[in-house]
Amino acid sequence: MSISKPMAAPLSAPADPSTFSAADGQETPAHFGPDEAIARVTAVDRDQYLIRNATGEIPARLTGRAAYTSASAVDLPCVGDWVRVRMHDDGGHASILAVLPRRSFLRRKRPGSAVEFQMIAANIDLAFIVQSCHFDFNVRRLERYLVLTSEGQIEPVVVLTKTDLIAAAELEQLVAQIRQAGIVARIVALSNVSGEGVEAIRDLIQPGQTCCLLGSSGVGKTTLVNRLLGDEGLATGAVSQSGEGRHTTTRRQLIPLLGGASLIDMPGMRELGMLDVSEGIADSFADIRALARDCRFSDCTHEREPGCAIRRAIAEGEVDAEHFRNYQKLLRESAFHEMSLHEKRDKDRAFGKLVRAAGKAKGRRQEY
Repeated sequence: MSISKPMAAPLSAPADPSTFSAADGQETPAHFGPDEAIARVTAVDRDQYLIRNATGEIPARLTGRAAYTSASAVDLPCVGDWVRVRMHDDGGHASILAVLPRRSFLRRKRPGSAVEFQMIAANIDLAFIVQSCHFDFNVRRLERYLVLTSEGQIEPVVVLTKTDLIAAAELEQLVAQIRQAGIVARIVALSNVSGEGVEAIRDLIQPGQTCCLLGSSGVGKTTLVNRLLGDEGLATGAVSQSGEGRHTTTRRQLIPLLGGASLIDMPGMRELGMLDVSEGIADSFADIRALARDCRFSDCTHEREPGCAIRRAIAEGEVDAEHFRNYQKLLRESAFHEMSLHEKRDKDRAFGKLVRAAGKAKGRRQEY
């Protein structure tokens, strides 16, 4: 079963050495030094990297210069990045010299109290947002994923797994809930038992594209990866009596698929913190934004003002009240974290000025 909408134009295929040009602000092989090449990051483990080039997958390390010139952790290589590397020992390992410009990205607020970004993956065309029909279905969480993908310029596809555990009428109700929330993304229903829906997913992945799987632990992501690979190459955990599988993916990794596409598998994410995602929220809640333009007052707070188009739409059943409340919640969360981020940057700049001033004062004392 596939519930679709007109497909947006896909992003360009993943870059290879011949497609990088100085006109795009990127480095070209012609400007590379001896033993330098372009490769793609397939896995990250602290300061250890795996990269893939034309000959296969090899280990790599980030050079000290590249690490020092990175303004923040966001600038460090992540899974899916294209990087400029220098090969060593006849191609046995490599040094990462620079991260090439990203054309799309997936990031979130770093889990915990720190107000900073965490890069998840880069250069993704399609994000399959996976939710189980049986235990994991949550429209509010789905909206969070859609904000993140929209902010990163990634096309989303909603995948409802374990349809074999519910009746057809229940599946229709779940799809209706998604549509009532104003979500227009393509929806694919997937049976983990029969594999129905896998071909629909496979048809969406074009040669040269990179896709990723997003979702909580145990919703069937690894089972889907195995079906897309055409084998049982990745281990899956046992399924509990509730239908909840045990998550086995322990790190993000880029996997080549038949036909020249790539898939990024990743562990389930418990926290989806919003940070600097105003554009993603605007895109994901376009229905709310459109209604707000019909409010009598341009500065309507949608609380008690007369002539509020959003309150009228909720009262008449045109808009789901929970959908609107989640929109307000995500706006407040993003604004709060963004304010904290600006305050942190201001403090860092002030501290930097203090350190530089102290250094200059010390230099003047030494002159005397």
